[in-house]
Amino acid sequence: MKLTLSAAPFADAPVVVLSAGLGGAGSYWLAQLAALEAHYQVVRYDQRGTGNNPDTLPDGYRMQDIAAELHQALREAGIRRYCVTGHALGALIGLQLALDHPDAVSGLVLVNGWLTLNDHTRRCFQVRERLLQAGGAEAWVQAQPLFLYPADWMAANAPRMEAEEALAVAHFQGESNLLHRLRALKAADFSTRAGQIQCPTLIICSRDDLLVPWTCSHDMQQAIPGSQLRVMERGAHACNISESTTFNTLLLGGLASMLPAPTPFLKENV
Repeated sequence: MKLTLSAAPFADAPVVVLSAGLGGAGSYWLAQLAALEAHYQVVRYDQRGTGNNPDTLPDGYRMQDIAAELHQALREAGIRRYCVTGHALGALIGLQLALDHPDAVSGLVLVNGWLTLNDHTRRCFQVRERLLQAGGAEAWVQAQPLFLYPADWMAANAPRMEAEEALAVAHFQGESNLLHRLRALKAADFSTRAGQIQCPTLIICSRDDLLVPWTCSHDMQQAIPGSQLRVMERGAHACNISESTTFNTLLLGGLASMLPAPTPFLKENV
């Protein structure tokens, strides 16, 4: 698996791994890069079977496999300890890593995630799967923004929506890979193990998320010991894009509390 590592801003800078949702693309986090790279070494990646990590996913592909692939790639890159910031599916990857490799995960930021799939979210995915079966990649991609962004934001960013749609169709991960990853997402259930997570955890959600009810994040906060919940009033599912300024403030504040960065050495004048 190929990783994209930013330059560390100073020696021993904490590592923050950014993990996207079902789209799987590391480019999902572009609106966070400038804010993060000033303080942390940032790792982005395209998930297996997507983008720059093409592959044919096997039957029985599980959340444990998705997390293990990322952990192994980080070890091969010489990274032994890291904080995971994950969105939706990426949040589930973070939960899995915190349970399977607690010594490696220094913190979690879980964005619009869940412990077990909510009935409403399951219904949304069923509708999207029918669109995929009936209309292929184009239908899936055309419907996707409806579940990601506020309606007024989409209307104000119509040219961007068109450009993103064309790019998403051109780089579509393939129906088989998408369905394998979607099955892994649906099967994941952390409701009975969340209490075992011991690392610092910040949970961010948007109250107007159409795909994942914000109450799923409230349930996570109740289940994960010592976790903190921050609720954005708007931004929808992709709140880190549509309300990036508000989101970045919450993200940096949370990371600073769980990953106190070493102060860079300053040579005194003599």
